[in-house]
Amino acid sequence: MDNAFIEKMKNLLLEQKREIMNTISDSNEQLKTVLSEMDPKDSADIASDDIDRIMIEALSSQDLKRFRAIEAALVRISQGRYGICAKCGKRIPPERLEAIPYAVLCVECQKTDERKNR
Repeated sequence: MDNAFIEKMKNLLLEQKREIMNTISDSNEQLKTVLSEMDPKDSADIASDDIDRIMIEALSSQDLKRFRAIEAALVRISQGRYGICAKCGKRIPPERLEAIPYAVLCVECQKTDERKNR
């Protein structure tokens, strides 16, 4: 997978993360106060325990799951493992990553998992 594609996906993931954070901050005054006091450059790298706790409390279970998946995808990018299926080790097609940038499984492994979980 080329660096330009990975950088594009990283930016997309960071944008999705910001959207979730903005949704939360719109409905949570405590988080809004903390975020407003931060340097804008740091907003993509929020790691403070207080902010994490506030965000987790404010997130719906679906948003929390998506937020954690985005965080995990950003870690995989930093480790050079982004776009590789966690189950079979094959490359996840770019089309799948464009549709679901935080995907951890290729289409085949995802289908197998979904069949098992029915």
